[in-house]
Amino acid sequence: MTRAPNASTLAKLTPNLGLKHRNTFGLDAVAELAYEISSPEQILAAMSEIAEQKLKWRVLGGGSNVILPSVLPGATLLINILGQEILASDEDATYLSVGAGVGWHELVAWTLENNLPGFENLALIPGTVGAAPIQNIGAYGVEIGEYIDRIEAFDAKDHAFVTLPKEACHFAYRDSHFKQNPGRFIVTKVVFKMPKAWQARIHYADLAKQFPLNANPSPEDIFLAVCKIRTQKLPDPKVIGNAGSFFQNPVIPNEQYETLLKTYPGLVSYPDLPGKRKLAAGWLIDQCGFKGKRMGAVGVYENQALVLVNHGGGTAQDILGLAKCIKDKVHDQFGVTLQIEPNIF
Repeated sequence: MTRAPNASTLAKLTPNLGLKHRNTFGLDAVAELAYEISSPEQILAAMSEIAEQKLKWRVLGGGSNVILPSVLPGATLLINILGQEILASDEDATYLSVGAGVGWHELVAWTLENNLPGFENLALIPGTVGAAPIQNIGAYGVEIGEYIDRIEAFDAKDHAFVTLPKEACHFAYRDSHFKQNPGRFIVTKVVFKMPKAWQARIHYADLAKQFPLNANPSPEDIFLAVCKIRTQKLPDPKVIGNAGSFFQNPVIPNEQYETLLKTYPGLVSYPDLPGKRKLAAGWLIDQCGFKGKRMGAVGVYENQALVLVNHGGGTAQDILGLAKCIKDKVHDQFGVTLQIEPNIF
């Protein structure tokens, strides 16, 4: 069992704090006022000051899914709330409470070490636990929303702490109630419900290829396979700046899919909701000739067209300019509109 350390009710406040190492794109950015939050109680005092001074504000976790401008005006809350513990267990599930500042991949590894499988398909996704439900992160057929029991957060609208059950979070593909209400909630803790009945989920083609036909892999086997795939496909942010998958996989009606398939028989897609088909955004971008393409300091990763990279010295404007070129070309060629996945600050 790991618990967060005791912390003062006053957050550490640092003016003009550089954030280059707090965003995985490696963008040069400065927070005018940075509040380092290590306990939920510190949010109350910080938000009172912010309201009193009528400052703009935003929340930053691990910076793995954001595009930062050169200057973040007003206040930036850096969420460093740590700690995880098993709250309860019944015959069906184990309930796990985790601080919003815990690293996501570190939590995945911890759950496996403690015989709590379920997150293995989500290994090596960068970022923090607090950011995970906002985007409803997912990979290889698993989304985090299905494992969430409730979320504790600070409601900036009512200036009070609230607990939202899963049903109130409105999880959807890369979406949630939190994402739909930007600037309202600051996630402080997530309580996960880990079912004791576990089944391997390896139906995604890239993952299935890692195992023999009719294999029965363990959670640890899947964890290692996912780590292998992601390491091969995605660049290490410590080596080359990136935010992982930059575009969402677009979901289109079956009729549009059938029409595209006639022209592009190699079109990569997956089943989605009834009457819908999810297309592989990386395949669409690759077909438009962007894989490995460079535009000044930014470009598209040579091994995965879904990943935009900062070769060094790139800005938010550079990244968004490249993204617009890609979106325009994909729409012209396929009639499909791509949506940017990272949050634009």
